[in-house]
Amino acid sequence: MRRTARLLTGAALAAAAVGLSTAAPVYAGQDAGGLTVYPSSVVPGEQAVVTTTACGEGGSAAGDAGAVGAGAFPLAPDADDGETTGHFEVPPSAQPGTYEIVATCGAAGRKVTGDLVVTLTPAAERVYPRGSVKTGVGGALGPDPVQTAAGVAALAVAAAGGTWLLHRRARGDGI
Repeated sequence: MRRTARLLTGAALAAAAVGLSTAAPVYAGQDAGGLTVYPSSVVPGEQAVVTTTACGEGGSAAGDAGAVGAGAFPLAPDADDGETTGHFEVPPSAQPGTYEIVATCGAAGRKVTGDLVVTLTPAAERVYPRGSVKTGVGGALGPDPVQTAAGVAALAVAAAGGTWLLHRRARGDGI
């Protein structure tokens, strides 16, 4: 009986851990003093703007976009918002991929980084999938609630049968 309880408890804890890890919010933005690159995805030949609050109010920085082939660029303090901003042009010869952009604060010498994604397709021309995925009976938010109910019922029957078999095995009933 203890073994069955441990198995069921372990399964429940694993399911809870998966549920919590997928429900955690994804924070896509500037962490305390990180480097934000806007737009985060560009086409070769476009301009990118970088901002940071890591250099403090009125602080300047030196940027390095050498990874993408753009070289060094200056970052200057904005008027009243405490951010340091700079821009650079992604060279037309840049290859698709993710590149690390670095800024080094002038006074503190602190380095902050951000990612820039180079693509061959402009954001306005990208095609994103629409609709539900045809995965069979029991789609999560599929178009047919009857199939969803049938899938949930099949899972419930399988869970009850597995629990019953584990219980019989723990008691020694021959299975």
